[in-house]
Order: sequence, then C-alpha cells, then structure tokens
Amino acid sequence: MKAYLTLTKAQLKLFARNRQVLFFSLFFPILLMVALGSFLGSGGQTVPTGVMVDEDGSEHSRALAARLMESSALELEPGEREAAFEAVRRGDRQLLVIIPAGYGQRLEAGLSAGYGGTGEAAMVELYYDEQNAVVSGLGVQLAERLVDEVSKAESGYVPLIGVKSSPAESLGLRYIDFLVPGIVAMMIMSSNLNGVAGQIASWRERGVLRRMQSTTLSAGTFIAAQITARLMLNGLQAVIVLLIAALAFDTQVRGSWAVLLFYVILGTLVFMSIGFIIAGLAKTPESAGPIAGLISFPLLFLGNVFFPVRDMPEFLQPIVLALPITPLSGALREVMNVGAGIGSLWVETLILGAWLAAAFVVASRSFKWE
Repeated sequence: MKAYLTLTKAQLKLFARNRQVLFFSLFFPILLMVALGSFLGSGGQTVPTGVMVDEDGSEHSRALAARLMESSALELEPGEREAAFEAVRRGDRQLLVIIPAGYGQRLEAGLSAGYGGTGEAAMVELYYDEQNAVVSGLGVQLAERLVDEVSKAESGYVPLIGVKSSPAESLGLRYIDFLVPGIVAMMIMSSNLNGVAGQIASWRERGVLRRMQSTTLSAGTFIAAQITARLMLNGLQAVIVLLIAALAFDTQVRGSWAVLLFYVILGTLVFMSIGFIIAGLAKTPESAGPIAGLISFPLLFLGNVFFPVRDMPEFLQPIVLALPITPLSGALREVMNVGAGIGSLWVETLILGAWLAAAFVVASRSFKWE
C-alpha cells in the first residue's frame, strides 16, 4: 500500500512539472473550446430539418406528406410522434409536422361541401424549435407555403387545409452545449492515449521500468498507481473545463454528476489501455508519439467531438459509431444536456465496455518491462 501511494504521488508530481503535458492536456482544449464557442457557440443549421409524422394514413395524407418530403428547401424524414418531439425538444431537429388522424375525412368533407367552404378545415399540426428562431421560422414559412399549395391543388382557392403552429418545449441547446462534452472526451483521449504511450515508452528506453521490475514492486501496483493518478488528473480536468464553460458560456450539467464521473472513469480506462498497447508496440518514445497521433488525430474529427455523426456521410456513420471516443462523447453529451442516466445509455456503455475488455487483453499481452 505504501508503494502504491508513493507511486501515485510521484506520478502526480510528474504531471505538475511537465508544462508541455499540462498545456496540451488542459489549457489547449480550454483555448479550443473558448475559440470555437465564441465564434460558433450560438450557431445553427441553415437548412431546416424536421420529422414528418403521418397519423392518418389516407390517400390525401400520403400525398401531402410526399409533397413536403420531396421539397429541397426542407429536410424532412418520416418518424414517430414521441421520438420526433424529443428530437425537436433537444434541438436535433427544428420542425415536427404531424398529419393527425381524421385529416383525410375532413378534407373529403370539405371537398363534398363544395366552394361554399362549409366543411371543417383539415388541420396540420406544426411544432418548431423556438430557440433556433431563424432556421425554425424559415422552416415554418416553407411548410405553410407547401401546405397552401396542396390545399389549392385539392380545392382551387378554397382554404380547406390549415396549419396550426406551436413552439415545442425546447432544451435550448446551442453549439457550445454540443462542444463542451466533446472537449472533455477529447481531453480524456489525449491525456491517456498520447500521455501513457509516450511516458511508458520513455521509461522503458531510460531503464526506469527495468529498475522497477528488479524491486519487489508488482506490475499490478505499478498499473494501479498509473490508473489512480490519471483518474485524478482527468477528473480535475473535467471539473475545470465544466466550470469555465459554465462561467463563460452558461452551460450546465442537467444529469447526475455521479453518472458523468462514471463515464469519465470508463473513458480513462479505455484510452489508458489503448495507450499501453501503443507503448508495447512502440520501440522508442520517438515512434510512440507518431503512432498515438496517427490514432488520435482522426478520432478528433470522426468521434462526435466537433461535429454530429448524423452530418457525416451515411457509409461512414457505422464505422464512426464503433470508435471508442464516439460513445464516450455521446454519453457525456446525453448526461450533460438531456440528463440521461446509465439505463438509457446502455448502448454507449456496452461499446465502451467491449473496447475496455479487448484493449485490456491486448495490452496485458503486449506490455513489456524492457
């Protein structure tokens, strides 16, 4: 126990003395967050996206849904009411168009009443994200215009189809709310993937690991001290970033801090294991850096850190979703922005757990003291 505490303390001192590590693992991500948050923090999409829900299923409702979905000015996809409401509430989509049950019957009744307009109007429900006012407003206007075109095509100039627009209860998420959890995930990856690989390779070249092996120190104690020190470092980094984001951009953690800490720990273990693999494969510290960079750099842009996975090419999305940083950044984002619990994040937890198990097995076989 004494050796474990001594090693943990020594590792923390090394972190504090290495200014380059402190800069790239803490201050650089903070600078990146502030820069992107300042320029893009309130930014949004320029093309209205939404969900089309046809609850009527009649010939008339299918025709209206087809007209709205074929428009190049709107990006509508079919979906279900509850899931669509949640997407608009979270800011993932700006519009929700619902054709309610009975739409076709009301339209038929209006057409049968003739041009006197005595029939009850067939209403279309339209919900929008009021936080993204510019894009949502544009989407509402476009949807109303398209519905009006269909109404005129059905009945001439008699307004038989109406639109009822209402704001959806929104979480008011901004780009900075998307960015901050990604920055935390990026720090966890960078600190452990690059840090562990470079440090272990350097210690091996300088004979530090050989001298440790010649003592009564066990490999388990050595690894436990490394894990403890880096968990403390990553936990401190996450708290600092979240505090700065809260003060500078008014972000907040809507979920449990305990759940957030759980994913910080899980992500640290995953990327530490991968870092040990790189350290085992790299013969020198000079080769460990490029190998770690070759892995970490693409993950920054493919790992749901700066850009949503849904904006990437469809053929690439299944690959991106399987990368370890994608479920990590996604889980942190769900906990912070939506207040999700572990139960609703079982897919992300399962993927991270699989990466941890596989990386631990490979790391245990590839790790070398000399």
